[in-house]
Amino acid sequence: MSSKIKIAFSDEYILPLPADHKFPIQKYKMIPERLLSEKIISKCNLFSPGFADRSIIEITHDADYVKRLLSNQLSEREIRKIGFPQSKELVEREFIISNGTVKGSLLALENGISLNIAGGTHHAYKDRGEGFCIFNDAAVAANYLLSRNYVNQILVVDLDVHQGNGTAKIFEDNNSVFTFSMHGESNYPLYKEKSDYDIPLKSGTDDETYLSMLYKTLPDLIEKVKPDFIFYISGVDILHTDKWGKLGMTIEGSLRRDQFVFEEAYKNNIPIMVSMGGGYSPNIEDIVEAHCNTYKAAFEIFS
Repeated sequence: MSSKIKIAFSDEYILPLPADHKFPIQKYKMIPERLLSEKIISKCNLFSPGFADRSIIEITHDADYVKRLLSNQLSEREIRKIGFPQSKELVEREFIISNGTVKGSLLALENGISLNIAGGTHHAYKDRGEGFCIFNDAAVAANYLLSRNYVNQILVVDLDVHQGNGTAKIFEDNNSVFTFSMHGESNYPLYKEKSDYDIPLKSGTDDETYLSMLYKTLPDLIEKVKPDFIFYISGVDILHTDKWGKLGMTIEGSLRRDQFVFEEAYKNNIPIMVSMGGGYSPNIEDIVEAHCNTYKAAFEIFS
């Protein structure tokens, strides 16, 4: 294993939720435990990101929205759309997750790749949250890198099964960020924003159909966009077992997807920051195995 590859993780990722809540929050505990037990990583690969400075968050998100979050003043409707109960712990968690992607991006510039155990919160808009997303961690980190002139051109590769609607909207007028989303056409969100490039997938799309489209599309986009940084949202809700995804992908197909994205970044010498995105299979072991495969692929290719 490579000690250079760094992974953002904090105990605060594991938010206390009601017992009947539908979000599989325990995956954030189980992923690092399995990676450590299988010796895919060691403790030296993990770093605790700490809190993002509010000024960094507000490069992307409206100051009034951030203020209302910090003072627990969201409306009941806003809370319902997010899907998490409002709490001080939730808001602190979001500052930490976003900072994991910001700090991870800086480490990726040094080492080629970095990963965040959480993140991929692509449904968050500039002024509101949706779908378990409060701050848009990839957008926050992308805007931070651009504001410091660390990079010039970013490619967002969003392969979560749900369209990155918040990300698409945030960057719709920003030519320095190209948004690519490959997602199920008939699942959440009902209203899709317009990414720079969208591939809507039919329900039941299998491994070979999915991968053939990705194999053709991603190299062409890299050639066209010429990014000097990639944000990759590697949701495992593409699995056929996922209760909300509607695709027909296997765990092996999900691994091949990750391998290809990493190979393209590696051979083109493009730093890549990876956020985990969603995963909602009824058996949490399926979720954890697919997420852990993302790390295995990263270490195989970048070590």
